[in-house]
Amino acid sequence: MISEAQFNTEIELIIANAIREDVGDGDHTSLSCIPDAAIGKAKLLVKDNGIIAGVEFAKEVFKYIDADLQVETLIEDGSAVSYGDIVFYVQGRSQSILVAERLVLNAMQRMSAIATKTKLFVDLLDGTKTQILDTRKTTPGIRALEKWAVKIGGGVNHRFALYDMVMIKDNHIDFAGGITKAIEKTKAYLKTHDKDLKIIVEARNLEEIAEILEAKGVYRILIDNFNYEDTKKAVALIGDKCLTESSGGINEKTAREYANCGVDYISSGALTHSVYNLDLSLKAV
Repeated sequence: MISEAQFNTEIELIIANAIREDVGDGDHTSLSCIPDAAIGKAKLLVKDNGIIAGVEFAKEVFKYIDADLQVETLIEDGSAVSYGDIVFYVQGRSQSILVAERLVLNAMQRMSAIATKTKLFVDLLDGTKTQILDTRKTTPGIRALEKWAVKIGGGVNHRFALYDMVMIKDNHIDFAGGITKAIEKTKAYLKTHDKDLKIIVEARNLEEIAEILEAKGVYRILIDNFNYEDTKKAVALIGDKCLTESSGGINEKTAREYANCGVDYISSGALTHSVYNLDLSLKAV
C-alpha cells in the first residue's frame, strides 16, 4: 500500500486541482458583492441519514484556501448522522468560506455516501472473519478521497493503484500464456527490479486454483465469479496456503453468504462506483 506521505501528496494534489478547476482567476460573484474584510460563519448541515465522512478533508480545504479560517467540529468522521445534525461550524473571511463551499460539499457528499455503503457491508459481515475491500473502480482524479471514505466506513483498502501490488487477472493470464507462466514471469520481474510487492492471482475455476497453489509465492487468490458451493470448495483447497478473496457482482443480498463460505475478503466495486451522494448543505449563520 502507499505510504502516508504519498497519500497526503494525493490529497494536496486533489485540492489544488479542484480549486484550479473551480476558482480560476477568482470567485467574481463573491469579490463583487462581499467586502474583502467581511467576517462570516457557516454550518455544515446534514439533510439525510448515514455515515459522515470528509470532515478532516474539509479542514484541509479550508486551510489551503485561508489559514485563518477556524473550524469547530461537532461530529467526527465515521459517526452516524441524521437529518438536522450540524457537523461543524467554520468562521472567518466570508469570501474564503464561499470559495471553499462547493469543494467541501462535493467531496463530503460523495465521501459520506461511500462511507455509508461501506458501513452497510461491514454490518452485514459482522460476526464472520470476512472483511470488505474496495477496488480501483474509482472516480478518476479523486481515488484518494474515495478510498479514504471506505476506511472511514470500516472497510479495508485494496491496492491503491497499479504500482503498489501485483494483481494478475484473466487478461494478464491469457496474454502471458497461462497462469504458471504469468506467475513465473512476475517473480522474475520483481527480483530483477528489486521490488517487494505482494502478488494476487485471479482464478476462474478450481483447476486454476490448483495451478496457482502449485506455482507458490502468491499472497492472495481472487476467487472470481464462483457460486457458493464452489467458493467453499476453493476455500477448503486453499486452506492456510494463502489468503482468499471473493469478487464478482457481490452485493448486499449475497455478501453474507459468501462470507459464510470462509473467505478472508470480499471485494466490491460498488462501494465507490454505485452510490448516491448524502445530502449536505453549508449554510450561513
